[in-house]
Amino acid sequence: MAWPIAEVARMSGVTARTLRHYDQIGLLRPAWVGDNGHRYYEEGQLLRLQQILLLRELGLGLNGIAGILSRQVDELESLRAHHQRLVEERKRLDTLARTVARTIAELQTTRKDGTMPSINRPENLFEGFATERIGSELREDFPEWAEEAERLAATTTMAEAERGQRERTATMVRIAEFMAAGRPVTDPAVQAEIDGQYRTLAEVRPVSADEFRAMGRSVVDNDQWRSAYETIATGLAEYQRDAILAYADTRLA
Repeated sequence: MAWPIAEVARMSGVTARTLRHYDQIGLLRPAWVGDNGHRYYEEGQLLRLQQILLLRELGLGLNGIAGILSRQVDELESLRAHHQRLVEERKRLDTLARTVARTIAELQTTRKDGTMPSINRPENLFEGFATERIGSELREDFPEWAEEAERLAATTTMAEAERGQRERTATMVRIAEFMAAGRPVTDPAVQAEIDGQYRTLAEVRPVSADEFRAMGRSVVDNDQWRSAYETIATGLAEYQRDAILAYADTRLA
């Protein structure tokens, strides 16, 4: 039995655009292409897509996924290995949940003057965060851009990746503090944070105003992005989106 690309996209939650990109880079070829140019997938391709999604959930880049899939021979053994990785990931998520719960407990109290409370141990903010996911949240909506990010990640040391993750999370926390303080997204301090984010992206690949706006909207529209921001503070995804749109309109127009 074969399924057209639209049906595979519906079943898997992977966009047809991403499936076409996987075909273009040789990661997931369709079983055959019809006379009308439509791609069709059979069971073998669906199993391979499942493995791709499993490895992507574990934070691997497309190049790393391709390497693993090219080396595997026994599908059952590979699934056992993926299962073990998922168990390890569950442990990491448990740690992350404890980290967020601890942060919530500390932030539930406010100083008498109404300012945001201090974090007793700032390093605790970052316990459990993945350190090898540069560009992972971009893969679904911006696969070409993410591929550039992953090539850069391949030359990044573990220490550099950890530092980058801490810096990104710290930026999210600072923006959350601005939001809690009631600052508008056009506030110079907020826009300075967005400028830093934009410059970091531009170091990987030039980012146009329209691309940056699309990334801003994806902070809300993409479940992974939204969840990451909402973990820090409720409403932060919309606040970040609006801050990016304001930056693009005033600084990139």
